[in-house]
Amino acid sequence: MIPTFVIFLREGIEAAMIVAILLAYLKRVGQRHLFSDVYWGVGAAFGLILAGGIAAYLLIDQYSGSNIQTYFETATYLLAATILTYMTFWMQSHARGLSGELQQKSDLAISEGGRWGLRLLSFQAVGREGLETMVFTLAIIFANSKQAAVPVHGKLLWLGALLGLATALAIAFGIYRMGARINLQLFFRVLGVALFIFAAGLLADAIQNMQDLNWLPFMHHQLWNSSGLIQEGSNFGDVLHSLVGYAERPTTLQALVWVTYMIAGTTLFLRMGRRKKPVSV
Repeated sequence: MIPTFVIFLREGIEAAMIVAILLAYLKRVGQRHLFSDVYWGVGAAFGLILAGGIAAYLLIDQYSGSNIQTYFETATYLLAATILTYMTFWMQSHARGLSGELQQKSDLAISEGGRWGLRLLSFQAVGREGLETMVFTLAIIFANSKQAAVPVHGKLLWLGALLGLATALAIAFGIYRMGARINLQLFFRVLGVALFIFAAGLLADAIQNMQDLNWLPFMHHQLWNSSGLIQEGSNFGDVLHSLVGYAERPTTLQALVWVTYMIAGTTLFLRMGRRKKPVSV
């Protein structure tokens, strides 16, 4: 529940920011009649991503228990961890210029493509966030589907997603409708560290799959067996697995990848943040 909450909160905030900036700029330049085109692009992006996500899940679920499913899952883990890492650094470095960049693209879209140009701009901007969210959600679903109480945890995952999206919309409303101000760089820095932890867990899951497939035939030594204390398939064990990538029988390679990624990623991320001035909207 918590991973989907944080991911949908983070992605929802970014998507809401993009839409709000577009609408605010159109209002400022006297183009309120183009609001519907922004809504059209946003709706089309969400519809396409939702359909694509469901189709991808149903396709992969057909191969449940086979190596093919493991291949898909491993690729999803690696892709999700890569995108999480990239987008976290990207937002850290682009938060200050996001508004101006979108305004320039809006002017270009209106002048060259008219209403369809604006629809395409909003579709592309929001669709990118939706595509990222779809990949992350699939990765989390696959990671949690290996646990014991799948139906219960599946419902909690979707509850976390809905709560995260609702919270993101509420925050966006407070920022852009009620005049509230938020330090975006600090906000994304805190969420960024949380997402690094999730990404490290996904990488550890990918390593486990690749070792099971014998793609990485080294460093198989089991560091510990904590199943007697916390079983990975228990409710608490599943929460720990979702949050920090907890494994009851981790291999040396799993632990090495997790620790190396966390130390290198968060250190670079926090140092980059300290070099930049806070940004508010």
